[in-house]
Amino acid sequence: MSKEKIAVVTGASSGIGLAVVKALLREGYVVIGLARRKSKMTSEMENVKEKEKFYPYKCDVTKTENVSEAFQWIKQNFGILHILINNAGIIVNKKFVDSNKADWEKVFAVNVMGYLDCSKHAAKIMLDANIESCIININSIEGHIIYYYPGIDFNIYPASKHASRAVTEIMQKEFNGTKIRVTSISPGLVATDIAQAANLDTAILSKFPLLLPEDIADAVVYVVGTPQRAYVSELVIRPFGEV
Repeated sequence: MSKEKIAVVTGASSGIGLAVVKALLREGYVVIGLARRKSKMTSEMENVKEKEKFYPYKCDVTKTENVSEAFQWIKQNFGILHILINNAGIIVNKKFVDSNKADWEKVFAVNVMGYLDCSKHAAKIMLDANIESCIININSIEGHIIYYYPGIDFNIYPASKHASRAVTEIMQKEFNGTKIRVTSISPGLVATDIAQAANLDTAILSKFPLLLPEDIADAVVYVVGTPQRAYVSELVIRPFGEV
């Protein structure tokens, strides 16, 4: 069993996930990155001082067998787990009336079921070890209030983020009385490549105030660094100027 603190970050190949990986490495954690693009995770670590403590693992969080195998590997190789950051997420850029069932299933498979699957496996390791631990779900301001951005149609995304926020509350209730803390971090618009992946109009997005991935990573470091007696159940982070 490892004597170091172990963290798992999903969606670790870019954006918020990558920023969180780097921040946790600087804090001294051993970090396992889960993402579909293992080579991208590896290349992003080339100039990172603490790269020897980073373990990339290819995993698609929408595939239950992938998630199960990943956490089996984590338990076999490290024995314990202190931190899970559920960050993997996608957007489908469609109007409500133009969307179909497959679009909704695609978004919910990553943004909700991916969180559920990873949290279930992580929690089992955490409960078995009976150690102070933390699950952080990277949610969105869209999980609290649905904004309308003219020219941008990510109307499925807010529904998934309302669901993931509810999942966070469910886990908070279920793990009450254990040593697991569960936190939701809800950022406003963040400058990541999720927009390009969804073919959103970046010219329109650039007109809005944006957070940086490092801002969210700083929030993660704050949450995991608070003493066990201080339960940060939810953080909402808006870019300055966003109303």
